[in-house]
Amino acid sequence: MTSKPVAMAARRERAVRAAVEQRLLGPDQPVVGLLDVAGIRAAAAELRAAFEEVVTPGTPVLHAFAVKAAALVPVLRLLADEGLGCEVASPGELALARAAGVTPDRIVLDSPAKTPAELREALDLGIAVNADNPQELDRLGALVGHRADPPAPLGLRINPQVGGGSINAMSTATATSKFGVALQDPGAREWVIRAFAERPWLTRLHAHVGSQGCPLELMAAGIRAAYELAEEINEAVGRQQIDALDIGGGLPVNFASDEITPSYREYAQLLRTTVPGLFDGRYKLVTEFGRSLLAKSGLVLARVEYAKSAGGRPIAVTHAGAQLATRTVFAPDAWPLRVLAYDAEGRPKAETGDGQVPQDIAGPCCFAGDLVARDRPLPKLAAGDLVGLLDTGAYYFSNHFAYNSLPRPGIYGFDATGDQVRFATVREPQTVDEIVVESGAAHALGLSRLR
Repeated sequence: MTSKPVAMAARRERAVRAAVEQRLLGPDQPVVGLLDVAGIRAAAAELRAAFEEVVTPGTPVLHAFAVKAAALVPVLRLLADEGLGCEVASPGELALARAAGVTPDRIVLDSPAKTPAELREALDLGIAVNADNPQELDRLGALVGHRADPPAPLGLRINPQVGGGSINAMSTATATSKFGVALQDPGAREWVIRAFAERPWLTRLHAHVGSQGCPLELMAAGIRAAYELAEEINEAVGRQQIDALDIGGGLPVNFASDEITPSYREYAQLLRTTVPGLFDGRYKLVTEFGRSLLAKSGLVLARVEYAKSAGGRPIAVTHAGAQLATRTVFAPDAWPLRVLAYDAEGRPKAETGDGQVPQDIAGPCCFAGDLVARDRPLPKLAAGDLVGLLDTGAYYFSNHFAYNSLPRPGIYGFDATGDQVRFATVREPQTVDEIVVESGAAHALGLSRLR
């Protein structure tokens, strides 16, 4: 491995040991999430540097973090401190971005189902909006009226229909994707050009091909399609009406090792080769990376409650299952996770004389398929040991699946770059009382009183 992954692995090992020593987890708190702050800062810096290499100096570039990847206010604030904005797709995500101190001019609203109230709020605040379809464009038009200069940048999302990657659910530029205006459908391209000509306040074009499972070449092809359409629209209206391109979508993440590949630089260089006009200074740029900024910096650490066997196969029953690793449990081939074994003190688990033993890593949910790893060779786990689920910094911490009313775990950021490992709370562990309140306790007699 290169020095960067080695340094990341070293910080992780120190943090695991320190989390045990500082009692962030134990019998009463058997699962936690850990975030490597240095890793997040490094990823943000690498993103900025990659695009600074390819754009004409002075070109405005907004890197808007996809909030769905880590809907946690301290994370959004850390990224804002590193120069990033936010891409939001719901009223809740918008509220989180604002709570993190992200200013409206650095927020972009995307969603295939925005209500009139959401659109009105975005316009009132001065937040950029990408309309998803003709009906939403009409809604925006009614709110904008005849104003030549709307209070926020407004754009249209197109689906370039360039195809899908290896994970169909993550591919947003297929022929029948639910997102955007399907550009290759009969009459669609002509409609888009006419829509811009009739709406001088429409100044952005947005495309998103996907991320995980999508090769970089496919992503670049989608951006090229959006750029070529923008050029065609500007020529048709006789001026540069489109002045910004939102090149949404994120990088796929390597879940097989600590190597960070592909890199932002690799992608930016490919875009420069594929769409050179994108960077000549005529267009402002917006990116919407999410998973690639956080995944490698996250670790779920869970206690092995019991070690048992069935049919001759060892099973380690832990407190990290479908409630955290939902995609991994239900789609293990698409979302495999690496697992590390630690002893009760947080030290890498030593192999016994038998070496590594194939075993299942099970979660706490009451259904048989709640397994985050199947027949995985690891040092033989025992009750009280710990397992670490790697590359879980994005989606695994904030997209909790409340099966069995299991509580959301505490999330802690760490700094392991100095002599001591320091932790900061990102989110407190959810309490049972909070679960009861969320589950309608205040209305306990409501149904019984209906006649």
